[in-house]
Amino acid sequence: MGTGTLYGYDATPGAESCIEHLTLNIMEPRGIRNNNPLNIHRSTDKWQGLKAQQEDREFFQFSEMKWGWRAAFVILCRTYYNKYKLRTIRALITRWAPPKENNTEAYIRRVTDRIGIGPDTVLGEPLSQPAQWMMIAMAMAIVECGTTQLDYLSMLKGFSLATND
Repeated sequence: MGTGTLYGYDATPGAESCIEHLTLNIMEPRGIRNNNPLNIHRSTDKWQGLKAQQEDREFFQFSEMKWGWRAAFVILCRTYYNKYKLRTIRALITRWAPPKENNTEAYIRRVTDRIGIGPDTVLGEPLSQPAQWMMIAMAMAIVECGTTQLDYLSMLKGFSLATND
């Protein structure tokens, strides 16, 4: 058996777990790898919990998933609901995933079908209807990441962080 490295990992016998980790990490959706479940684009915003080294040129990378969820809920609840007065799933997603960049209607349909809330139903205030907002964000993360394998506890922590600042 030979020795050496594979993509910077030890490729000597017995090092299979490192190679398995590398393979599994590459196969994870970008939003999961970045701890950014809604794929928030990089900007000048200085979010709490950002990784010190931002290696993804397009999307923010957070140190832990709870910080990515926090940023998502700040945008959805504080900015979209409170500041811009966006009160329906259609309004939220049209702002989040505009038609010039996305198939917005398909995105809206996927979210509303998953959670059973109509696209034009007026949404409750986030602090009085937290489950509704967590369902919306989770359904958006499923669309963004292409998987239902999401960390629900981190989502709860992120909502708490966003609404208790």
